[in-house]
Amino acid sequence: MAGALVRKRLAACVNVMTIPAKSVYRWKGEVETASEVLMLIKTTRRKFAALEKEIRRLHTYQTPEVIALPIAAGSKAYLEWLRDSVKA
Repeated sequence: MAGALVRKRLAACVNVMTIPAKSVYRWKGEVETASEVLMLIKTTRRKFAALEKEIRRLHTYQTPEVIALPIAAGSKAYLEWLRDSVKA
């Protein structure tokens, strides 16, 4: 999934945390546990909707976690690289 998101220019970079995280969550009224892999995906606000659509298409979960956290600050060079990396 990470490679597809970068190749399609929906993400500039994806960090894949390969050590499974233990998740405890409520699903359909029951408390569930699962081993999951966390991905930190860097994109722009403009690309978020297309990114979310592609994640939903590729992911095996009915409701994958797709959330956006704002970038409060960043180096000028990094933010320019991020924007350039997701330009069509």
